Amino acid sequence: MMPALTSLLLVVAGAALIAQNLIMAGTSTRASTLLIPLLLNSAVGLTLLSLLLLWQGGAAGLRELVATMRPVTLVPGLLGTFFVFASLMGYRTLGAAPTIALLVASQLVAGLAVDLYRADPPRLALTPMLGVALLILGACLILFRKA
Repeated sequence: MMPALTSLLLVVAGAALIAQNLIMAGTSTRASTLLIPLLLNSAVGLTLLSLLLLWQGGAAGLRELVATMRPVTLVPGLLGTFFVFASLMGYRTLGAAPTIALLVASQLVAGLAVDLYRADPPRLALTPMLGVALLILGACLILFRKA
């Protein structure tokens, strides 16, 4: 995929995440537990992906799914569910902007740490570090804004 198209895809996905969380936060106000919107979210995703796998590969796709499963392959699902849960809690208690600011800043810090770990040789570059510092400052300004 071309970089411009990938960038557009990421921008649309970012906006979709906002819509997802707003809808789920609304659902959570009508439910007795956060588990209801989380389960609905997961059920829709699992159903859609299962249907796509069946359409693409039929029974062979299901066999490959089972053959690929290992305990470690379940960890991303746990992490994704935790991410959605934390996002939903953030939307309910902090609001959309502070939640997204904290999520994006923490993802950038973790992403830079991973890139630094993978680099051979490891080296710190000034511009990414400045970008991280500015993003963290921006997140703090959003989080601790005066009403």
